[in-house]
Amino acid sequence: MECSRRAAQPGASWPARGDPQVGRWGPEKAPSAYLAEDDDDDDDDDDDDDDEGEGEGEEQQGTCPAHSLRTMPPPQPPQPPPQPPQPPPQWKHSPEEIISLTKQAIQHSRDKLDQIAATTPEQANFNTVILPLADNDLITTTPECLVSSQTKPSAEMLNWLTPSQRPSTNTYPQRKSSGRRPPKQTSSSRSTTSKYARGWTSTTHCWPPENINHHSLDDESIRLIEKLSIERTRNGLHLDQDARLKFNTLKNKINNLAIDFQKNLNEEQGKIWFTPEATHILCIKQQELEGVPEDVLSGFEKDDQGRLAMTFKTPDYTPVIQYAVRPETRKRASLGYDSRAEINVPILEEIINLRREAAAALGKPNWAAHALEIKMAKEVKTVAGFLDDLRTKIQPIAQKERRELLKIKAEEVQKLGLDTDPSKLYVWDYRYYDRLYTEGNLDLKAELVKEYFPVSVVVEVILETYQALLSVKFFQVKEAELWHPNASQWAVWDSAAVEDGRASTKGEGFLGYLHLDLEPRANKYGHAAVWGLLPGYEKKDGSRHYPVAAMVANLAKGTAQKPALLTHDSVVTFFHEMGHVFHQLCSQTKYSRFHGTSVARDFVEAPSQMLENWCWTESQLVKMSQHYLRKEEKLPKELVRKIIASRDVNSGLFNLRQIFFGLYDMHVHTASETENLTKYWCELRDQISLLDSDEDARAPGQSSFGHIVGGYDAGYYGYLYSQVFSADMYESVFANDPMSAAAGTRYRDEILKPGGARDELVSLTKFLGRPPNDKAFLDRLLRNQV
Repeated sequence: MECSRRAAQPGASWPARGDPQVGRWGPEKAPSAYLAEDDDDDDDDDDDDDDEGEGEGEEQQGTCPAHSLRTMPPPQPPQPPPQPPQPPPQWKHSPEEIISLTKQAIQHSRDKLDQIAATTPEQANFNTVILPLADNDLITTTPECLVSSQTKPSAEMLNWLTPSQRPSTNTYPQRKSSGRRPPKQTSSSRSTTSKYARGWTSTTHCWPPENINHHSLDDESIRLIEKLSIERTRNGLHLDQDARLKFNTLKNKINNLAIDFQKNLNEEQGKIWFTPEATHILCIKQQELEGVPEDVLSGFEKDDQGRLAMTFKTPDYTPVIQYAVRPETRKRASLGYDSRAEINVPILEEIINLRREAAAALGKPNWAAHALEIKMAKEVKTVAGFLDDLRTKIQPIAQKERRELLKIKAEEVQKLGLDTDPSKLYVWDYRYYDRLYTEGNLDLKAELVKEYFPVSVVVEVILETYQALLSVKFFQVKEAELWHPNASQWAVWDSAAVEDGRASTKGEGFLGYLHLDLEPRANKYGHAAVWGLLPGYEKKDGSRHYPVAAMVANLAKGTAQKPALLTHDSVVTFFHEMGHVFHQLCSQTKYSRFHGTSVARDFVEAPSQMLENWCWTESQLVKMSQHYLRKEEKLPKELVRKIIASRDVNSGLFNLRQIFFGLYDMHVHTASETENLTKYWCELRDQISLLDSDEDARAPGQSSFGHIVGGYDAGYYGYLYSQVFSADMYESVFANDPMSAAAGTRYRDEILKPGGARDELVSLTKFLGRPPNDKAFLDRLLRNQV
């Protein structure tokens, strides 16, 4: 998940067009405190379009090994690879070893905090309090847990992280308790919490400014003090003993419930069987799959009765919702998809209730106020004004688009005699008629476009593009220890250091390690996301610890008849996610907590959103294309023109859905009590998105809204908010020459390299040469204004 994982729809993967999943329609955030982007875009109802290809889930038979992603990217430089100054990480740990490593890290952290807590106010200074706290950030870094939980290399790993086995990540000890009331305090527990309160007192004596000599500190160190001061307050360490223990109990419950929510979503194995004879309420007649491409149906699971199973994975579900002619088929698929994680309904309700209690314990009016204080928007009223203003501007465009889609629907209903109301555009209609509109008005067929995007070509060219743009080079680590045979590991270097020999002779220019895990398999994280597994930072001796990043995706798998092919949306998604990779690898900060994507959550998507523009430019589209049969053939110019023209097709309806997700997120985190979350989801969706639903079609779409439990709580608006910055950066610096080496270097130095070590507005201003504005964003947003 920073992730990134464009906007994301609830429960989808990280989308390309600002939705919550993948591709145009959505994202899903990874459930880690230190993750990159799972850029998914929107996860709403049936719009979970994380078009990550056509092979998610079980491996298909007949896959051609020549198209393996493990040895594909990118072409190797002719000279011997330089030796990295830091060995690659090790991954082959058993569940028991991971638990042991985690417990060791937690205990080490507690020991460090004990040491800080013993510091008296008179002894407190930057070296005795602040630096040890910065070191403590590193102690709790346990990437093995994240990798194991998301890549699931074996059945043994699948179930190891049960609630009873799960080590508490809370480094402030407390007694176990059940229920929602805080445990009764004993003299021992009071002594423990008092000790950590003394640690808080020591921290406060390093701030405000008069208590420390700031002339002896650099800007990043001063920012560290400021952030730590805010963090201590946000963690309740300024509260009295009873209030502090209550808040800590609430926080632990929220964290454990969030893990359960994401686990249920990741491991969902639902399916709908299609059969020639409907014998069960969940069965759909096979003839109702009319219109779904045959190559999609050929990949469905088939039982000994000849029935076909549609899973809720993107490669199965998306073609059905986009191509199935029968509205009853799309409706059943949509309701099934929205209900696939229904077990999460009470979990989400409990999380929201506990967040409300936690906010009150901190003296905040609501959880949104608490969440926003560390984001760029800062206040609830800013977010509300932003979303309301966008809705006002976009609604006329969306209404026009809705009328156009209803015209197509009315014609089809009359022509085919379909049993559906032609005056309503249902949530299960939108993706289907959006496709028909694109095909009819632009003569653009997604199945034809895919023929020019073989996975092997796309991945290689995209990595070459990043190498040229950011002046970096890849070298595969041939003997690396991997968490799965289909993964690969790469050492990434600054290209200038490689070319002038400094990399080989002095070890200079090393940036870090990249892990690519791109092929689908059972029980693996189901979308596309980037994780910062280990941060970069400056060690005590002045040398650097280098970062480790991983991209986990589910790109298409080939068959005996055809190599793996990607939709254009999937191309955009991959390019976006690689943007998060390089935010991790090109960042160079003094302290680990500021590394890479450790920036404000409503800015973190901006760099990758900006880079999506490369997938909508003629030169880059041609460069990354190659017909899978006629290998000398690139995308024809006319097809390129149609792809670019499709970017804003029905964008009004698309953005209204994004606004719906943002408004739902803000409402549940500002409301004074928790209402029926499913009822409110459906009613707000109908009201905001201009899409209809039946009274009998009230599925709990919020149960797969992974963003609001995975770090985007009161933050989903950020997918739209960050587009203001991404549009300004691209139009102002890259639009005239996307592959400008000078612009790429400037972007690397001013946006990627600082990470969160300086204010995001400072980085933007330095990159743009002026403060950012929303002109480019609004120009593009309103270009179809009626």
